[in-house]
Amino acid sequence: MELWVLITISAAFLQNLRSTLQKYLKGAMGTTGATFVRFGFGLPFALMFVAILHFAGGFVIPAPNIEFIIWVIVGAFSQIFANALLIHLFSFRNFVVGTAYSRTESAQAALFGFVFLGERINAGVLAAIGLAVLGVMLISVAKAGSGARSIVTAIFSKTAGIGILSGSFFGLAAVAYRAASLSLEYPGYLMQAAVTLLWTITLQTVVMLAWMAWREREEITRIIAAWKPALATGFVGATASFGWFTAMTLQQAAIVKAVALVEIVFTVLSSVLFFRERINRLEIIGTTLIIVGILGILLLGARS
Repeated sequence: MELWVLITISAAFLQNLRSTLQKYLKGAMGTTGATFVRFGFGLPFALMFVAILHFAGGFVIPAPNIEFIIWVIVGAFSQIFANALLIHLFSFRNFVVGTAYSRTESAQAALFGFVFLGERINAGVLAAIGLAVLGVMLISVAKAGSGARSIVTAIFSKTAGIGILSGSFFGLAAVAYRAASLSLEYPGYLMQAAVTLLWTITLQTVVMLAWMAWREREEITRIIAAWKPALATGFVGATASFGWFTAMTLQQAAIVKAVALVEIVFTVLSSVLFFRERINRLEIIGTTLIIVGILGILLLGARS
């Protein structure tokens, strides 16, 4: 198994944990605060990753260039918008459908990768990505107790629109981070990923702090009050992002994000094996589609 696959699976696990922590924080603060904690409290850990690689690993810190800075800005703001939209979905009763649509990020990343980086994905891998995304959407509506028609009938709903837009920003951010990391033209992919993460998370922290100081000062008070879970969220979020950035330096963003959908399979298996919950027909079909899609991506041997 290729290294990027192992890194992706690990990052997907950590992302699931980070999302759980952010959902918990949403009850203690607003959307802005819950979005900020993954950046602001992740900054010290991003700095730590670079320091360890430099002082302990002997890696030289690469100097940024104009192309790198532009892509970091695009990725940073896209990710802020994507996270804010995703957390905002938790406020809706039918947020599950919107969240399902946000999972189209891998398919949208394929489009952005082609438009901005000229990266091509063969038809077989593209079809496999589509299968995996469809599988996730089926499982999402199944968990909500809805039928498969919910995906189609809700396509013009407000939550679906927010979900699709969130997926667009996530897909654009993924492609931007890959472009930024590769633009450093440095032989060490770990340091490329770590430096990209540090610059990105620093910009995100400064921007969101400035916004809260200007428009939402009460959020800062709420964040300070919840610093312990916020710190845990920052650590998990920064570590997951380091994994994503590393994997996307080694492989196309769309493919990495598609393989990351394996986290949904782990969730379903855990509910069956550990919690003895029954799964319905839609969940079985969805899980099968995800597995087939991921295996298709890996067996077809897509190359960046």
